[in-house]
Amino acid sequence: MGAIFRREMGAFFSSPIAYVYLTIYYLFAGVCFYIFTLSYGIADMASFFSMLFWAGFLLIPVLTMRSFSEEKMNKTDQGLLTAPVSLGGIVLGKYFAALAMYTIGIAIIFVYALILSFFGAVTWGIVVANFIALFLLGAAFISVGVLISSLTENQFIAYIISLLLLFVMCIIQTLAGFIEGASVPEIFQPVVSAAATAMNAVSFYNKFYDFTCGLFDLSSVLFYVSFAAVFNFLTIRVLETRRWR
Repeated sequence: MGAIFRREMGAFFSSPIAYVYLTIYYLFAGVCFYIFTLSYGIADMASFFSMLFWAGFLLIPVLTMRSFSEEKMNKTDQGLLTAPVSLGGIVLGKYFAALAMYTIGIAIIFVYALILSFFGAVTWGIVVANFIALFLLGAAFISVGVLISSLTENQFIAYIISLLLLFVMCIIQTLAGFIEGASVPEIFQPVVSAAATAMNAVSFYNKFYDFTCGLFDLSSVLFYVSFAAVFNFLTIRVLETRRWR
């Protein structure tokens, strides 16, 4: 896994991907920090953290779209699959490389919090909680992107499908609200209510919002970690099928 991780990190920085991703992320974060925090002259960063939630689903597919798609397009996937490395090592090496790049991006929040501390009291516990929330969110989202990348050799298609899936995952609580408010025959009300409750239970935004308020919920941590583990497992199964073929 270590060799794959180093190979992927080198590929990120030997291509424009790392620089484009970090530039866009830092620019977006800087604009949001100014608009939602500095311009109001307050030390509350809750709105700023909420905006970074949306940056995740927009930019994470940029990191993951090439994970396996590029290997398939360049016909190097067969060599990778027959290398003396376990499939789990291959998947996790690529996964953790993308996660490391993402972590470099979100680490900028500590710089902004330090800047803000010169103008007012910063609640560092909430800052750390939000960093953990962003990290866990990225860990889950990246696992989705890596899986989609393993299913196609077209990086653009991998980006679009990942973007659409992550978008649905981000607004699932809104969809649940529409379902609850829909006019349906009374006989179907229990089914509709159960569906809305289930959708709210797996809402990424609701769980993330708790962190922005400083509420550290262990069940939310387990949800993100379990989600990432399941999707990485599915990616391994995809590669296993391809290896046997």
